[in-house]
Amino acid sequence: MCELLGMSANVPTDICFSFTGLIQRGGNTGPHKDGWGITFYEGKGFRTFKDPQPSCDSKIAELVQSYPIKSRAVVSHIRQANRGQVNLENTHPFTRELWGRYWTFAHNGQLSNYHNLDTGHFRPVGETDSELSFCWLLKQLDQRFPEPPQDMEAMFAYVAECCDKLRELGVYNMLLSDGEYVMTYCTNHLYWITRKAPFGKASLLDEDVTINFQEETTPNDVVSVVATQPLTGNETWHRMKPGEYNLFHFGELAASNVDELGDVAFAEAKPKSQAPTEPL
Repeated sequence: MCELLGMSANVPTDICFSFTGLIQRGGNTGPHKDGWGITFYEGKGFRTFKDPQPSCDSKIAELVQSYPIKSRAVVSHIRQANRGQVNLENTHPFTRELWGRYWTFAHNGQLSNYHNLDTGHFRPVGETDSELSFCWLLKQLDQRFPEPPQDMEAMFAYVAECCDKLRELGVYNMLLSDGEYVMTYCTNHLYWITRKAPFGKASLLDEDVTINFQEETTPNDVVSVVATQPLTGNETWHRMKPGEYNLFHFGELAASNVDELGDVAFAEAKPKSQAPTEPL
């Protein structure tokens, strides 16, 4: 179906290393050739780059890969279309305004019987179940919190409750960010890792690239990365369970329902030749 990539950091950080691995899965090492997109937050604003072409040979992706935009929150997506045509309006991520903030969303999965979801005045532009479900989520938030919520962790816990309902309609893995927080919700395949001092080396699975984070960071840096499948082969990634959500705030894990679901499994990334072959 699709793959997700998200980042949360305590200092403005570039995501070039992880993005280099992701874009190879968009038509080269993976089948996700129906477009890609990435959103970087900068203060209250954001930059979004999208292309309905395969990311592995997209000139725009090359630009993003070589242009180290630094951000504390990033949401990215490569698409394998199952709902809606392959075009720009159906390309993730999607962004809308709520409470004077820009919210960015990306989804991996496929929903059924979703057309009757009431989105209120948050109307989708494209044809995907993903964008429609995002608009439905925003309507639920707008109704539940007529004014900007003071307790953001409680608000995101409510988002997770809404995601539980959407998961009843099919596979619902998602990323959601307002530029300060990055939330992820899992139905089947999502992994995350937090990198902090002492930093070491990491090697991509999908490209012959190794980086020494110690040379690129300071001892105070904290960076968390979320991905549909692990991007590196020499690090331990945390595998999320169905119904699990995690909330990252400036790199740190701020909230989770993992205690309610039991212990989370840990997964060692395997070489791409051994990667799971089931559809995502």
